[in-house]
Amino acid sequence: MNTPPLTVYGIPNCNSVKKARAWLTEHGVSYAFHDFKKQGVPADLLARWLAAVGWEKLLNRQGTTWRKLDEATRLAVMNDATATALMLTHPSVIKRPVVMWPQGVISVGFDVEVFAQQLANE
Repeated sequence: MNTPPLTVYGIPNCNSVKKARAWLTEHGVSYAFHDFKKQGVPADLLARWLAAVGWEKLLNRQGTTWRKLDEATRLAVMNDATATALMLTHPSVIKRPVVMWPQGVISVGFDVEVFAQQLANE
């Protein structure tokens, strides 16, 4: 069976994405990079990410994009459907990086322990 490649989704100038990509490179891991700014958010995968980790984990409420949204827009995000609409309109509100590991696991954010464990499971 052909193992799908590891794919990192995010924005190149995001510090967490930079750290994750550097860590993967340092550990000799090849990966594909999907740039939300240039390639957009794949709606079919967004639904999969939401099912795997939940909208609360995937929504970055700490970032500048979230803080710049008006209060009514922020308060309207209450479930998968409203979070999906916001994330497709404003990809920067997605916590980054989102990583799709070859064995099908989806992780959000950069955590050395999570990355190391996923490599050990390959």
